Amino acid sequence: MKKVKELDFFKNIRQVREYQFGVFYFFDGLVISEINEGETFGWSMAKKVIDAAYELLGGDQPIAYISNRIHNYSVVPTDWLKFYKHRHELEYYSVVSYNQSGLASLVLEKMFYRKNIRQFSNLESAITWSLAQVNKERLNLSS
Repeated sequence: MKKVKELDFFKNIRQVREYQFGVFYFFDGLVISEINEGETFGWSMAKKVIDAAYELLGGDQPIAYISNRIHNYSVVPTDWLKFYKHRHELEYYSVVSYNQSGLASLVLEKMFYRKNIRQFSNLESAITWSLAQVNKERLNLSS
């Protein structure tokens, strides 16, 4: 189990935002979260992160999101409906899960998230996949 700050990739950081509910790392085309132990992550929290992502990364570029689940926490799966109601899109969403409880909450999320959620067992693989997807989309947009 690795935290974002422990990776060589951390040197590419644009900004770190710490909230009461967790820490979010912003890179070019990529946001990685580490939600605090015991939190119930819902729409009001997600809205703060979405606003920060638009502010820091812009709204016209593809962005991947990685949930690095180093702690046990819950997600309000039906809040994905609020995400879509506000016309937000997230093309690339992956979860790095280190135990069974992280996988269990993912099953519920998949019922409400409209696209595919990629699962990884290590953060480096999730970053590699996410950046490849974002770079591929950027190439498609520029041609």
